[in-house]
Amino acid sequence: MPRFFAPSDAFSDDRVFISGDDARHIARSLRMAVGDEITVCDMQKREHKCRLTTIRDELCECEILESHEGSTESPVEISLYMAYPKGDKLELVIQKAVELGAARIIPFESSRCIKRPTKERSEKQGARLSRIAEEAAKQCGRACLPTVEAPLSFKEALASASSADLPLFCYEGDGTLSLRAVLEDSSKAKTVSVMVGSEGGFSSEESEAAKAAGLIAVNLGPRILRCETAPIYALSAISYAKEL
Repeated sequence: MPRFFAPSDAFSDDRVFISGDDARHIARSLRMAVGDEITVCDMQKREHKCRLTTIRDELCECEILESHEGSTESPVEISLYMAYPKGDKLELVIQKAVELGAARIIPFESSRCIKRPTKERSEKQGARLSRIAEEAAKQCGRACLPTVEAPLSFKEALASASSADLPLFCYEGDGTLSLRAVLEDSSKAKTVSVMVGSEGGFSSEESEAAKAAGLIAVNLGPRILRCETAPIYALSAISYAKEL
């Protein structure tokens, strides 16, 4: 069943209104008809089974048939902080992070980032990255729409990530803890942040700054992972520990 996301102000009593690109997608690409059913998620982890009553390019109206809590969201709120990688790797990371339950993806700049987009380019890229997150959320059946947030500096990313109940700093250097052991000891954590470096990883100075900010330096096993593999590994481990 096609899945869409709608803000709270799109709901009125037993009706929900879908506008913009999604309305055009229903009317033109999917060629749906009055009486067809869709799933609409309200951004609050609730899913609504709906029947289309009006279809127009600019606005579609639906009747809510039944509502229930979504069952596909992670029991912990996960924020992924990803240092800018080269090429289009960030797009892959966002897609997979959404599939693995991340609620927020926040790009940031670290000392070893090769790619450093300008502010203007970041703003243009942001819309595309948000669309990738939305399409991934629809495809994998998420009940909430994950956000791709504005890029941060390394210092800003540390400050933001440190506020989580379980702030993880993925590091291949010395002085790290086992990710498995840390997850086993975090049963009470409700929020998790994961910081991952770019192709060159993090410098020793950045590692020390992360520890000083309260982040937990963890290793991701005995092998050196590519920067696009590391967040997938970490989020998969969190999913296994918290969901299964």
